[in-house]
Amino acid sequence: MNSLTRKERILIVDDELINRKVLEGLLKARGHECVSAENGPAALKLLDKSIALVLLDIMMPGMDGFSVVRAIRQMPEYADLPIVMVTALSAREDRLRAVEAGANDFVAKPIDATELGVRMTSLLRMKNYHDELKNYQAHLQQMVAEKTSALRSALLALENARQATVQAHMETIHKLSAAAEYKDEDTGSHIMRMSRYCELIARARGLNEDDVELILNSSPMHDIGKMGIPDAILLKPGKLDGDEWEIMRGHTLIGARILSGGSSKFLEAGAEIALSHHEKWDGSGYPNHLAGENIPLFGRICAVADVFDALTSRRPYKMALPNQRSLEIMSKGRGSHFDPDLYDLFLANYDEVLKIQNSFHDA
Repeated sequence: MNSLTRKERILIVDDELINRKVLEGLLKARGHECVSAENGPAALKLLDKSIALVLLDIMMPGMDGFSVVRAIRQMPEYADLPIVMVTALSAREDRLRAVEAGANDFVAKPIDATELGVRMTSLLRMKNYHDELKNYQAHLQQMVAEKTSALRSALLALENARQATVQAHMETIHKLSAAAEYKDEDTGSHIMRMSRYCELIARARGLNEDDVELILNSSPMHDIGKMGIPDAILLKPGKLDGDEWEIMRGHTLIGARILSGGSSKFLEAGAEIALSHHEKWDGSGYPNHLAGENIPLFGRICAVADVFDALTSRRPYKMALPNQRSLEIMSKGRGSHFDPDLYDLFLANYDEVLKIQNSFHDA
């Protein structure tokens, strides 16, 4: 039903009973429902969301029409409620006062039924448009809220699934790394310590958190190529001869081949570390005799961490050395074996190194 025929609830406010009755008769003839008030306070008590329009007399004792309009407009829920002033006043100043107070239109006394009908119809149509727009906006807001909630739930589920996948991926990497270390009669504590030394150095070097996490989770694979080294060489209790040592050096190439070609950034970084962690700052390392900053940063970081843990850990061919003796040996390699800046960062954070060492003991 459109605003020309739809039944609306109209509030009539006038201190004269006869005027209220006249307006009620005109409105009921048009199919509207009426509620009446004889003064401003009574009108405000009758006001609710069912009222579609207010016909308001200006000249009333106590609270006049201007005051009633202002009181209504102070309530945000009635900001769009049409208010028609029914008045015998014709002065321009009075009409301006009514507009300033918040009135929408005027009808002069004595009332012309046709004029009243036209003005009311226009205002009611406008109100209906506003109501439909507000309902539509409320509906859109509800839809947006529901879609946002559903999206958040979907993203949370996706993030949980991603974290579970990453966790499973990390567990696989650590199990694979541990498998190589077990061949070397290590319980796996070596890779835990060494990876955390790498994390410590990387953070001290100022790497961003993504790269710190990357080296933490990729460095355990540094010796994965040892799975391809015969046990007779890997577990030999004495010194290796020239041929054996050449075979042992091959674990860098084997590890790089095992880890290369995957889609995982962790495997990609692991391949780089496996290949480069035995390179030396002066170019005397293996397998490619890289020197200085031509050695990948992750490889240079792992060189410091790996050598310290190797010196301070028991191996089939040697006993563990005390920390201070190990540092004395390493100091001779500053600038030859090790990147001097990274070695200095390692020493500068030695207290943290000890905490890591004490947290992960060999079984």
